[in-house]
Amino acid sequence: MQNDSDRFFVLTGGPGSGKTTLIEALRHAGFATSVEAGRGIIRDQSAIGGPALPWHDRALFAELMLSWEMRSYQIAQEQTGRPVFFDRGVPDTLGYLRLSGLPVPEHIRVAADRFRYNPRVFVAPPWPEIFAQDEERKQTLDEAERTYHALAGVYTQLGYELVPLPLVPVEARLRFVLAETGLA
Repeated sequence: MQNDSDRFFVLTGGPGSGKTTLIEALRHAGFATSVEAGRGIIRDQSAIGGPALPWHDRALFAELMLSWEMRSYQIAQEQTGRPVFFDRGVPDTLGYLRLSGLPVPEHIRVAADRFRYNPRVFVAPPWPEIFAQDEERKQTLDEAERTYHALAGVYTQLGYELVPLPLVPVEARLRFVLAETGLA
């Protein structure tokens, strides 16, 4: 019987590197996908005047990210036998805390160990040509690059093999991911 982690593929990297666009292409191709926690939390918290925003309370924002990612994982388990592509994963929370210079609580380390994904993680390198800020993405390109390095370090420390996404149009990235996962 196949392990859930074998069919759970993470796409990670810094903001503005084309991850969500690729996730959308995978969804349009018929694959199950997750929704990125960060943007969802920012939208929800902004709509209600909540405090869990990265520019107000980074630790609280990280706790909501963790909860969101664990729930996304549990929802994906209901997609019996189908591959699922995640727009970030539980380890991204650990990377976010490290990047922010905040302590990593033990429960977040435990979650990163327990919620496992396919051993090969797709990482989107910084891509200055497509990077743009907006109402939800307030990071600078420099912070996006530091995020990429923090996340790559966390996934590597957790024993994942990083598969860098090529800096090519989304259709070519889609073909690359499908070929790398054996789903082409």
